[in-house]
Parts: sequence; C-alpha cells; structure tokens
Amino acid sequence: MKKKRLEVEYSFDFELIGIISSAKGYKLAWEVNNILGSHLIRQPDLTILLTKDSYASYVYYAFENEVNVLKLFRNKPNEADLIKNLLVPEFPHYDYILLTQGEAHMASKRLQELLKNIPSIELTAFIPLTALKSKDNFIF
Repeated sequence: MKKKRLEVEYSFDFELIGIISSAKGYKLAWEVNNILGSHLIRQPDLTILLTKDSYASYVYYAFENEVNVLKLFRNKPNEADLIKNLLVPEFPHYDYILLTQGEAHMASKRLQELLKNIPSIELTAFIPLTALKSKDNFIF
C-alpha cells in the first residue's frame, strides 16, 4: 500500500520582538499597556508538546482589536524542571517575546522605539523569522 504524506505550509504574517527585562510578566504587560494604549490581558497558559509524553506551559498576555494583534509571551516555561525548553530556544537571552500582527506589524520600528521608553526593559530587538526553527510554536 502506498503511503501519502500531507505537507502544510503556513504563512507567517507576524513579527517577533525579543525583550530583555527583569520585570514580572504582569508588570511588563501593564507598562506596555500604558505606553501603547493597548489592553494586554492574561490568557490561559500556552501549552506545547515537547516530546511524546512531556508538555511545557508558557504564560502569555494578549490584546486584539479590528486591526492589531499583540501577544506577550514569557520565553521560559512555568515548570522549573523544564527550564531548558524555551519557547524560542534559538534566542535564550530574551526573557519575553512580543508577537505583533496587523498595523502594529507594519509600524514595528516605531513600536520598538516606544518599547525602549519603558524603564524595566533593558533591550529590544527584532527576531528574524527566517532564523527560527521554532516559529511553529506561534501557530495556534
């Protein structure tokens, strides 16, 4: 019997910004809300299958309106024993990952400059999607 394989190609119409900050997630979300005028709200944890039997969960905050989508993810999992399983393992030095889509995606240079004005953020930088093997973690 001949086997067939289904291959699916996704279009990645978002950008990722890496953030280095020692602030707690709720405080960083509050500061981002104040600077951008958004309303990031804590969502149920994002759970990702690592291996056949193990899962990791990540804290994230989301804001969506008609034209913009912003999602702020913690790069480290909630489980202390799975700390080596980062959401974006290619960039382990980032504490948070900000996903932008829509008009915020189009004005991401301006967005990055606004984020640099937040006192608890030490560094922000674009994460090139072409360099990511783990970009499938953001399809949900």
